[in-house]
Amino acid sequence: MRKFKTESKKLLDLMINSIYTNREIFLRELISNASDAVDKLNFKGLTDSSVQVDQDSLAIRLSVDPEARTLTVSDNGIGMTADELERNLGTIAHSGSQEFKSENAEHQGNTLDIIGQFGVGFYSAFMVAKKVRVVSRAFGEDVAHVWESDGLEGYTISEGERETHGTDVILTLRDNLPGEQGEPGESFETYLTEWGLKDLVRRYSNYVRYPIQMLVTKSRPKPEPAKDDEQPSSSQTTDAQGDSSAEHGTASASDSEGKADASDVAHAADASSHAPEYEEYEELETLNSMTPIWKKRSSEVEDEEYAEFYKSTFHDWEAPARTISFHAEGTLEYDALLFIPGKAPFDLYSREYEKGLALYSSNVMIMEKCADLLPDHFNFVRGIVDSADVSLNISRETLQQDRQLRAIASRIEKKIGSELAEMRDKDREAYETFFENFGRGLKFGIYSSYGMKASELADLLLFWSARENRMVTLDEYARSMPAGQTAIYFAAGDDRTRLSKMPVVRSVLSRGYDVLLCTADVDEFTLQAMRVYEAKGLPKVFEDETARAAAETAVADGAEPELEDRSIEFKNVASGDIDLASEDEKKTAEEATRAHKDLFQAMKEALDGKVERVSVSARLVDAPAAITTEGPVSLEMEKVMARGPEAEGADLPRSVRVLELNAEHPVFAKLTASFEQKDQERLSLYTGLLYDQALLVEGMLPEDPVAFAERICELM
Repeated sequence: MRKFKTESKKLLDLMINSIYTNREIFLRELISNASDAVDKLNFKGLTDSSVQVDQDSLAIRLSVDPEARTLTVSDNGIGMTADELERNLGTIAHSGSQEFKSENAEHQGNTLDIIGQFGVGFYSAFMVAKKVRVVSRAFGEDVAHVWESDGLEGYTISEGERETHGTDVILTLRDNLPGEQGEPGESFETYLTEWGLKDLVRRYSNYVRYPIQMLVTKSRPKPEPAKDDEQPSSSQTTDAQGDSSAEHGTASASDSEGKADASDVAHAADASSHAPEYEEYEELETLNSMTPIWKKRSSEVEDEEYAEFYKSTFHDWEAPARTISFHAEGTLEYDALLFIPGKAPFDLYSREYEKGLALYSSNVMIMEKCADLLPDHFNFVRGIVDSADVSLNISRETLQQDRQLRAIASRIEKKIGSELAEMRDKDREAYETFFENFGRGLKFGIYSSYGMKASELADLLLFWSARENRMVTLDEYARSMPAGQTAIYFAAGDDRTRLSKMPVVRSVLSRGYDVLLCTADVDEFTLQAMRVYEAKGLPKVFEDETARAAAETAVADGAEPELEDRSIEFKNVASGDIDLASEDEKKTAEEATRAHKDLFQAMKEALDGKVERVSVSARLVDAPAAITTEGPVSLEMEKVMARGPEAEGADLPRSVRVLELNAEHPVFAKLTASFEQKDQERLSLYTGLLYDQALLVEGMLPEDPVAFAERICELM
């Protein structure tokens, strides 16, 4: 026996027990090695005219012997000499594939696509096998050689027999392990079953370019036995029945017909009583599909093919809303096939949801969900990325964080964004459906990045326009702003109908300005994170009247209108700093506030610290009162935080509330009359009612519903 070197033995032990975290990938590694061997032979045939290779016969074969507990992976590739067995399998971490790849780097591409690079994948077999036997015959040689090891101390190499070139890797599987202390045991039987091997091939090696074949057992109905169609001739029948017929006249004919009918019925009944019998037979079946759909150009694939692939691969009942296929070439080459689902999965916004794209390297699946390929705001995207250029770790189970991976992720993010923008512009109905499903994630992407992603995501957002009664983009809102509007106005709440009826919303609308009605819990947080919207190509605003007139004259003479980029601030209509009133309206409100300061002080005391101050409003039209806020926390933000998972027992920030009164409303006269009559009890009653009423308008319950009901009854 040839001993493993000390460092090789340590590496083997480390690899079997530590490097690989999932035993079942051993088959992926062995199939990848077999594919490499076939690739090398195929390459030799393409580059050496003296070598004739029947490409149609190139294949990988799986076979099992349950009684002997062996699984064999065979290929008809280039095979290995004794020296190559010693070099490739006797020295751990030496990669013949990597060596071959380096020597023929100029041929990389369609004719050469070697998978293995680390020289350790073969040894993953020892995770499931107690003995591995490799029988290999190199192309052009007459003698085969056998490498054999138990993965413990060393290996042997001897001469053997194999009919043709290629390699057989024969695994003798480990014995099943019983469970201990209530823990389940470990079974290796799956790797000896047809369904188990089919499943592993489908998941990890479905797109290896050569057929992976296996004899599978099937059943079919047994052929029915030949029927005895021989019947007596008509002359024999006549002779036999002659005397009887003569004696009984026509009665015998009638009897004969009756007997024939009964016989037919009996025969039919007998046939129907026998269920069809089945027999088993073996058939060589190709387990993998070989041709990855993501390698094809989109012009070569029908939409129905993409839809079927998506539904079967990602277990969705509905076709995708959009399919994105692209192929990157140059210093970093990869293929990507992405899908935007038709609807959001039920667990999309739960902690259990896992984002990520399936990562393949040379058609072999490396990771089922590579989270690093998708930003959180596009976590709903499903799909596949296939690249031979990404740097993998030694087990090929995880990626190393390198610039290649970041470059692919960046390109994917931009591609998804551009595809969504195209859907928004060319198929608005479909985009609005998409946004209903996934828009919350885009908004959260801006909020969670503290506004850093606003430049990429802002134009993908949709909000409900109170004026136009439809969903609009921020760009559409900005372009429809009348002259003199300097902010984007919004109202936040949980119900669009209620928001549209709020006094502060009606006030802004009455002045000709639109209001975005924001009903998602993340909306206001998103707009605060953005602070401003960077609008592009808006008509230029001229502060100088002479310049404006000159520009209008130039346009009338055929010149292009002057455009400008503009930063437009977001403003909550319920915020106290909204300044839409005219100078006269503001002056009147300020004078009324000063004139009734004692009344307002009494009302503030009656509310016992619930408001920062009471004042006359310059913006209310027909409502008697409204609650506005000062500072960064609005009433809606306060509500959202109170509903959050960390709200219980937490000292959450509260909004700074202001009770604004409409001095033109009849209720204001009631307040002043009560104050002047020194009727403190009635003033407190009115104040409490106005405050609770304003809360209800904001979609918030009174802090003391019982007291609110009692005040109503007292007035009645």
